[in-house]
Amino acid sequence: MPAPVNLRALLAQGKYALSLGRVPEAVTLIEAQPRLVARLIELLWDDNPGVVQRAADVLERITARLPRKPNPTLARILANSKDALLGLLAEAKPKKLRWNLALTIGRLPLTASDCHRAAAVFHAYLNDPSSIVKTAALQGLADLTRYDPTQLPAALDLLRIQSRSGTPAMRARSRILLLQLEKPRKPSQRKSPPKMEKDAQKASFPN
Repeated sequence: MPAPVNLRALLAQGKYALSLGRVPEAVTLIEAQPRLVARLIELLWDDNPGVVQRAADVLERITARLPRKPNPTLARILANSKDALLGLLAEAKPKKLRWNLALTIGRLPLTASDCHRAAAVFHAYLNDPSSIVKTAALQGLADLTRYDPTQLPAALDLLRIQSRSGTPAMRARSRILLLQLEKPRKPSQRKSPPKMEKDAQKASFPN
């Protein structure tokens, strides 16, 4: 049986709020003990800005690795936390929290209604002073089109504009996303839920 872990104490370690601290160690720990992700999500509302931003960093890294390292328990907890994370997306103030949430939200199993809710926030993020936040918002808008293809034309128009007039990071990201999104999508690709959603469904409805 794993020893009890004080995840908050682990994430509190860092010289500054934006310091990496022990984020890589926390990622490894949660992948080994996926139920800890529920506690990780709670820490996104912590009073310590460093804990909040490092927790968001861990969450982004974990969701990015899920397609390569499927974990039904982790996927189920994340899916059940979707509404809370969408709410936090709209309220988030620290820039590191904003950009990590922008990258994370599109990896959750979203409905069309969820996509419209997230898209409104991402469009607001495009006015953020941080180029990283704005670039992450572009990625988030592109990710939403996997769940709601009706958003694809508007996303393409925005990316074409930002590929010419955005910050250097936004221009570079927009060009990459345009190459991905302008490829014709097969019907099976549009209808099949992403891997994480499939894992969540399996975990929630066992055979």
